[in-house]
Amino acid sequence: MHIARTRLNMAAATAATAGLAVAALATAPLGGVAGAAPAAVPQTKAIPAITGHTLARDVPTPLSSAECEAKWRIACYDPLQYRTAYNLNSLYKKGITGKGRTIVIVDSFGSPTIQHDLDTYSRQFGIHSAKVNVVKWGKVPVFDPTNADMTGWAGETTLDVEMAHAVAPDAKIVLVETAVAETEGVTGLPEMMDAEKYLIDHGVGDVITQSFGATENTFPGFDQGNFSSIKKLRYAFEAANRKHVTVLASSGDGGATDSTADGKGYYDKPVNSWPSSDPLVTSIGGTQLHLDDKGDRVTPDSVYNDYGAGGGGQSHVFARPSFQNGVKSVVGTQRATPDVSMAAAVNGGAWTYSSFDPTAVGWDVYGGTSEASPLFSGIIALADQAAGHRVGDINSALYALAKHGAKGNGIVDVNDGTNNSYEGVTGYTAVNGYDMATGVGTVDALRFVPALARASRR
Repeated sequence: MHIARTRLNMAAATAATAGLAVAALATAPLGGVAGAAPAAVPQTKAIPAITGHTLARDVPTPLSSAECEAKWRIACYDPLQYRTAYNLNSLYKKGITGKGRTIVIVDSFGSPTIQHDLDTYSRQFGIHSAKVNVVKWGKVPVFDPTNADMTGWAGETTLDVEMAHAVAPDAKIVLVETAVAETEGVTGLPEMMDAEKYLIDHGVGDVITQSFGATENTFPGFDQGNFSSIKKLRYAFEAANRKHVTVLASSGDGGATDSTADGKGYYDKPVNSWPSSDPLVTSIGGTQLHLDDKGDRVTPDSVYNDYGAGGGGQSHVFARPSFQNGVKSVVGTQRATPDVSMAAAVNGGAWTYSSFDPTAVGWDVYGGTSEASPLFSGIIALADQAAGHRVGDINSALYALAKHGAKGNGIVDVNDGTNNSYEGVTGYTAVNGYDMATGVGTVDALRFVPALARASRR
């Protein structure tokens, strides 16, 4: 299992950038040091892959990017900078804020303090808050702040909710807390898919964001070429397709590889993860933003590859879908990920606030494609509002927009960097046009949102 989220250990950051092999980084599932060579990055146990809360150093007030650079030698960004970077402010002035739309977020266990934490986060940056409607699916256990699985998922929940709200401040948020932790293979996924299908069938939610995934290789039957254990879990996505609900998933933090089922490291060959690899899902990869304190770009975005690397590559389960026929020279015969990318690098990570662990209350910098997917869910909520209806499965529209006037349609190419993995497996290089490092690239929301709304008219 991977939750595609990385939490920076503030105390270790300065030593890490000095080239020391410091393993004091909270990460799921990757571990390592900023600036270290991939081969030198220490591995962390992947099951359970959410142990970071005890290693982080919470700070009382978020710092500016310049202060983060001076103190920890990494950039850190707040939602106001993201709004500038993704050209969102002009949309807000037009009244496109996600109003009337609902983002569904799915996480095991959730967070007992999520409403308080979102209120605090919003107040810090002068954003009005939103009510988080919590749906408990199954017998969700009482939260235990000494349980590493629970606190890991609570950190994930915090990141998901705050990032979605940062982009679509007037969208409703439904947080689904499931009772079984998702791990590699099928464990936890049936509960998540059941919850999603129930909400879809009952008309709840316009877009679903999933910051989790299980490596395709770890599903039962994979080694024998039997992919039924994955395909039997697709019923929620099939329901979403019928009801025109957009489904997103993080592409992962393992570059071209992912974690092993036994938790001892990473595969030594390219692999992919589900649900990101599903053709009914839009796979959200990662970029690194390079911004000043105002949120203006100093240099163009590059591939996320610092404390982790944006997941991407070919699925071993799903054949190339028709929406990728136009890029078949790149993807070959198989479904490829990601489709599009948003901010994910820890060097340029997002400030979040949490208080679920009474021993670690405060502000942290998070990264990973767990950040990217909820950010993009906010973009979808804006497009839904602009269209006046759900934009639904956006994959065909996304690739068509990238092919025909990408810049005018708000798709911004990313052509710098690679997602080389941490086991020496050669990843993919960002080039002009589609690639398996960042997909079609990232977005300029002022242009992309109306373009997607137009392309989705039914």
